[in-house]
Amino acid sequence: MALDPRDPVALTQALIRCESVTPDEGGALSLLESVLKPAGFTCHRLTFREAGTPDVENLYARIGNTAPHLSFAGHTDVVPAGDIDAWTVPPFSGEIRDGNLFGRGAVDMKGGVACFVSAALRHLAENGGKPKGSISLLITGDEEGPSINGTAKLLDWLKAGGETLDACIVGEPSNPEALGDEIKIGRRGSVTAEIVVHGRQGHAAYPQKADNPIPKLVRILDRLSSTEIDLGTEHFEPSNLQVTVLSVPNRASNVIPADARATLNIRYNDTWRRPTIEAWVREQCAAAAATIGASYDITFAGTGDVFLTSPGVLVETLSAAVVAETGRTPALTTGGGTSDARFIKDVCPVVEFGLVNKTIHAVDEHVPLDDLARLTAIYQRFLAVYFATK
Repeated sequence: MALDPRDPVALTQALIRCESVTPDEGGALSLLESVLKPAGFTCHRLTFREAGTPDVENLYARIGNTAPHLSFAGHTDVVPAGDIDAWTVPPFSGEIRDGNLFGRGAVDMKGGVACFVSAALRHLAENGGKPKGSISLLITGDEEGPSINGTAKLLDWLKAGGETLDACIVGEPSNPEALGDEIKIGRRGSVTAEIVVHGRQGHAAYPQKADNPIPKLVRILDRLSSTEIDLGTEHFEPSNLQVTVLSVPNRASNVIPADARATLNIRYNDTWRRPTIEAWVREQCAAAAATIGASYDITFAGTGDVFLTSPGVLVETLSAAVVAETGRTPALTTGGGTSDARFIKDVCPVVEFGLVNKTIHAVDEHVPLDDLARLTAIYQRFLAVYFATK
C-alpha cells in the first residue's frame, strides 16, 4: 500500500523505520524528498563538512517564491536506541500499541516533522497546490550531534543564495504534559566557563613548600555559586550558574597538586548578553581571587545567546490555533535547554511548538496517535490563518 504523506501517523511510522542515528541519514531525508517533490517543492540535498566532525546531509525544500516566507525547522537524526533488549518493541519498527506509536524519534522529532509535512500538503491541496507566499522546510541531520554541519551552515547557504525567512516554527517537542501546554518564544543563553587555578606541587607533609590550588578554587566557586546573578525578567526565570565538573590531575594522596580546575555552565536571561555575563563571571572570580592570592586562568565557550520573540503575528496566530484545536491556552515560555532556534533567531522571528516531551530519548519512546492528529490540525490551522492575514 502506497504511503499517504497527508496521514501523519503513516508518515511518522515510515520515518521511524529509517535508522537515522546521528550522523547517518538512514533514508529519512530521501523519504521526505520523495513526498515533497511531487507536491511541487524544490528540494536541495546539502552535505556540509568540517574538519574533525562527520559529514552531515541536510534537506532544504521550498514551494513558492514570494513573501511571506514561512519556514519549518526540524531534524530527522535521532539518538541511539541504547539497550535494545530493554525496549518492549523494536526501536525502529514504528509499531502501534494501545493507541500509541512507538519508536526512536517518535517524539524527538520525526513525529513533529511528519505533522508539519502532512499539514503543509493538506494546506496546499485546499489552496490549488500553491501557498499565498512561500513554505519551506529546513531539515537537518545533526541536531542530536555537534550541531556544526546542520542548521547554522544551512542558514549561511540560504543567505549566500539571497533567500530570506520571514518567520519560523521549530517543531521540537515543547509541551511538558499535554499538547497545548507551552509555546517557547525564546531560550536562555548558555555559556560554559573553565577555571584553572595554579599552585605549586609539593609533598602533603610539607605544605609550607607547596601552594595548594584546591582550597583557592573552592573559594572562587563558593562565591560564584552563592552570589545572586539576577531576579529574572518578565519572560525569563532568574539566571543560574552550576558547577558541573571538578578535576585535579593527581591520584597520589600525599601530593599537593600543581593545578585544580572546574567547569561551570551558566544559563542566563535577557538581562545579559554573552559578553556581559562573561564579564560578570570574570568580576566574581577576580574579587574572590584577590582575597586569597589565587593565580588562575578562565576561558569561555558557548553556541547560543539569549533571545526572545516578542508576541506578534507569529506568536498570536500559533496561540490561537492551539486554543482552537486543544482548548488550552498555551503558556509562553523560555525555559529548557537549547535548540536550533538559537541559530534561526539571527535571521527571523522564531518559536518552538511540537509534541509532548515526556518520553524523549527514553526506552520505549512513543507518541499518542491522537497527538499526531491534533498537532497536524494545529499546524494546518496556523498555515491557513497566517497566510490569510498576510
